[in-house]
Amino acid sequence: MKILVINAGSSSLKYQLIDMDNEQMLCKGNCERIGLEMGLFGYKTADGKSKSYEVPMKTHSEAFQQLKAAITDPEIGVIKDFSEISAVGHRVVQGGALFHESVLVDDEVVAGIESLIPLAPLHNSAHVQGIKACREALGEDVPEVVVFDTSFHSTMPQKAYMYPVPYEYYEKYGVRRYGFHGTSHRYVSARVAEMMGKDIKDLKIISCHIGNGSSITAIDGGKVIDTTMGLTPLDGFMMGSRSGSLDPSVVTFIMEKENLTPAEMDNILNKKSGLLGISGISTDDRDISDAEDAGNERAHLAHEMLVYEIQKFIGGYIAALGGVDVITFTAGLGENQYALREKICKGLKVFGVDFDEKANDKLKGKEALISTPDSKVAVYVVPTNEELVIARDTKAIVEKL
Repeated sequence: MKILVINAGSSSLKYQLIDMDNEQMLCKGNCERIGLEMGLFGYKTADGKSKSYEVPMKTHSEAFQQLKAAITDPEIGVIKDFSEISAVGHRVVQGGALFHESVLVDDEVVAGIESLIPLAPLHNSAHVQGIKACREALGEDVPEVVVFDTSFHSTMPQKAYMYPVPYEYYEKYGVRRYGFHGTSHRYVSARVAEMMGKDIKDLKIISCHIGNGSSITAIDGGKVIDTTMGLTPLDGFMMGSRSGSLDPSVVTFIMEKENLTPAEMDNILNKKSGLLGISGISTDDRDISDAEDAGNERAHLAHEMLVYEIQKFIGGYIAALGGVDVITFTAGLGENQYALREKICKGLKVFGVDFDEKANDKLKGKEALISTPDSKVAVYVVPTNEELVIARDTKAIVEKL
């Protein structure tokens, strides 16, 4: 069974074709700058063949046609005809309180996703466009499944997901903590249990997804009890350009002093804060690391703040879980920034983490144990694979049809 995994953004369409007989990626790529005068199409196969070119892609449907042409290309394609694709799996960011698990796409599901657009305006509207583009290209006979970022977090107790604001805002607008990166945390927690040779039901796990967007999730027996991201992906700790949690009065104070609209303030918190805002250099941690190595004090401060905030959340989640068996690192920084992992873990010695510097040193993008064998708390690097989670859910649902 070959499954096409789609992650549609407001101006992009990432894709990956997976052969589920062996769970191997056949090809992947991205359609960027959709809707602009000129878009950028990228494609790469598992055996290294690739192409990249500029082409107008005014809509997601036009982007899908580029994808279709590349995948079936006589020279570098991986299938002869689109009829070889058995199903499509879509990543959807916001499932709200409507969707607690992955579901087969029908008109009612599309309407449900559309009803949640106010909670994720850019993401959910783009996901709907991606679903419609697939239907248009493949026809409605090819089953499509949606997998929600929020569904893994639906096991959170009310004490964790409610905000201490008037209850009527929860009833009227659904204001509560939803959490994101659910497919990543789900994959990593299941994979680390497998690596440890243990049943996930017997483990207390703290999963750290650290990248340009970041979140930490507390998982007890395979079920989420708390996570750092909230109503939106802005909550939690500082990220590439996002502020993370703030004293709410910081927001109103700056708005009043700078005479800003809500939209302008939202732009500052999402696109001009975090590591970028503190360092004044970049959202890319590699640039900040280079600046810190060159003696830039603000770059150093940005890293100190990031490490400190992550350590605080881990400590708090150890208390919430009543202990911890394993801590995992994943995503761009979690998988590749070994210096950051070292700084974080060395501050967790009080919780029983015995860090293995040699195992961690220069480790990038590979599964590995980075705590000592006799550490009371195991620490692992586990590269995430959200696309495989989506493909697996899609396969499971389609096989029941």
